[in-house]
Amino acid sequence: MRYVMFILGLFVGAFGCVLTIKAHLGVAPWDTFHIGLQKTFGLTIGIWSQIVGVIVILSSYVVAKIKPNFAMFLNMVCFGTFLDLILWSNAIPEPQTFVARLLVFLLGVIVMTIGIGMYLSPRLGAGPRDSFMLAMNERLGWSIQKVRLIIEITVLIAGAALGGPVSIGTVLIAVLTGPMIQRTIPFWEMVMKKQYGMTEPVKRQAS
Repeated sequence: MRYVMFILGLFVGAFGCVLTIKAHLGVAPWDTFHIGLQKTFGLTIGIWSQIVGVIVILSSYVVAKIKPNFAMFLNMVCFGTFLDLILWSNAIPEPQTFVARLLVFLLGVIVMTIGIGMYLSPRLGAGPRDSFMLAMNERLGWSIQKVRLIIEITVLIAGAALGGPVSIGTVLIAVLTGPMIQRTIPFWEMVMKKQYGMTEPVKRQAS
């Protein structure tokens, strides 16, 4: 059941990510980077997500001695695959009016952060990017909001330079997802504790 929650969370997160892409109001900084790579070098957004994941895993080990585990690779493979499958299926129609685009975008942000909280709650291991975020949170004593903001602003600049989409929604995602994840993780931890008797919390700084 822990792996079910883990993989379901990855699917939910990928679904939320696709919602923000379809809204055309800006995407998450990492997605700006992946789309910029796609526009510049080809391949799919999901494949670039996986390639960047490998680079982040190696960089995290070299810089912070974060050892990769099975769940980290599972995260990388599943998320990129789910992303491409959902985009390929065209299951999410593109909204035509600004109000509809705004609603789809906001829904995407909410769904994406719910998915992150879901896949982190079983504590099988965070993905390459979130592992780095949690490691900096613990090692430097910075909050998740601060660490995530610094990382994503850096990635956003690189993605914009490659031609990735940048709009007001990108800024909102960079600012809002940290605080929202800060709240979704405890909720899903509580669910896992009640359902499966898990008691050890994910370590993090609240402020």
